[in-house]
Amino acid sequence: MKKTIAFTLFSLAVAFPARAQWIVYDPASNIQQILNTAQEIAKYVEMIDNQVQQIQALTDQLNEFKRYEALFGDPAKVLLLTLKPLTDDLRKTELGKTLTALETTADATAAMLDSGAGLFQVIGKNFTTPGGNTIARRDEPYRPVAAIQETAANYRGVSEDASARRVALKAEIAETTDSLKSATTDAEVQKLTGVLVGLSAALDSTDHEVSQATASALVQDIANRADDKRQVEARKEQQHAEFSEAVDKYGKTFRLLNAPVDFPTN
Repeated sequence: MKKTIAFTLFSLAVAFPARAQWIVYDPASNIQQILNTAQEIAKYVEMIDNQVQQIQALTDQLNEFKRYEALFGDPAKVLLLTLKPLTDDLRKTELGKTLTALETTADATAAMLDSGAGLFQVIGKNFTTPGGNTIARRDEPYRPVAAIQETAANYRGVSEDASARRVALKAEIAETTDSLKSATTDAEVQKLTGVLVGLSAALDSTDHEVSQATASALVQDIANRADDKRQVEARKEQQHAEFSEAVDKYGKTFRLLNAPVDFPTN
């Protein structure tokens, strides 16, 4: 029986020599493939673990930002109602004029017609002599007066404007201070503190504007007083020269007789 089976297997092997194939198994190669796959899986697991750690770090940072925002607040969300009045005041053109501009616009006619809001008497551009003649006043002597009137009017305008602005700025400072007391976040406190500093600076600026207008009036008054003294000295010098010249002419015209007078004997 065994011989018959062996003979049959041999016959089949001879009958199908090209179609028969044997499966070859290499244990070493399969083990290496398994090891390589395990290494790749380990690397993939390590990469996933790194990504998880990065996600956890980002989550921690986000939570930290949220805690910071809860403690200090978001500056972008802090809206200040007193900021616009401050910026509007800072952008205003100063009302006061420079001393040069005031001197340039000095008008002698205005000086003659100014009543100082009823405090002074208007002198007018002309006057009448006792003989009935109408004389026009000269402009030159009144221009220094017009300059001092211009500086006085400039001071009044700046002072009135500064007073109104001071009332408004002090009200904004009070409102900002109240908001600062009720501030709940550090961002709100910092912004309100900045606005408070700006309002205080604007309030100080109004004082400087008034001081500048006062200085212009004082300087112009000093200049007028100096010119008055100059004119007095000039008149004295001129009068002295005219007197000396008149005496000299008088002496040449009317000579004193210094020789004895001969009277006739007969």
